[in-house]
Amino acid sequence: MSAPMIIDPMVISAPETQSAASILVAQSEVEFAVCDCCGLTEECTPAYIERIRERYHGKWVCGLCAEAVKDEIVRSERLVSTEEAMAKHMNFCKKFKASGPPPNPTVHLISAMRQILKRSLDSPRVRSTPNSPTKTITEIHASVLTRSESCFPTLTEGLG
Repeated sequence: MSAPMIIDPMVISAPETQSAASILVAQSEVEFAVCDCCGLTEECTPAYIERIRERYHGKWVCGLCAEAVKDEIVRSERLVSTEEAMAKHMNFCKKFKASGPPPNPTVHLISAMRQILKRSLDSPRVRSTPNSPTKTITEIHASVLTRSESCFPTLTEGLG
C-alpha cells in the first residue's frame, strides 16, 4: 500500500497522483480571451478558445455575443451566414461603444426595456402544443381578485 500524498485540500494515494497532477496542470492552463465584438474578457482554456475561433471564423466571441449572433441569424428575414450575422453584431457593438454613456441612465433603461417589450410583443408566439388553450381577455379580467371591503376600519377599531 502506498503512502497518501496531500495535494491542495485533497488526499490522494500515489497511483492517483499522476492523474491528479495532470488535472492541476490543466486547470492552471487558463488564458484571458477578449471578445472581438464587445471587448469583454473571460478566462478560458486554450482548447475552448480554439473551438470558438473555429466556429466564428478566427474571431473570439464571448457567450453573450454568441447568443446575439444566433439571434441575428434567427431574426433575419433572409438566410444569413454566421459571418454576416457576426459582422452585423460587431457593427452594432462598435456603434454602441462610440455613443458613450447615456446622459440620463434611468431614461435610457426605461427606453431599452420598452424596446425589449415591443420586440417580444412583435415576435411570433410559440406554443408548446398546437391545441394548447389560451385565455381570452374577458377570462383574464374575470380571474382578477377584488377586495370585498376595506381593512382600515378593523385597524382603527383596535386603536381606539
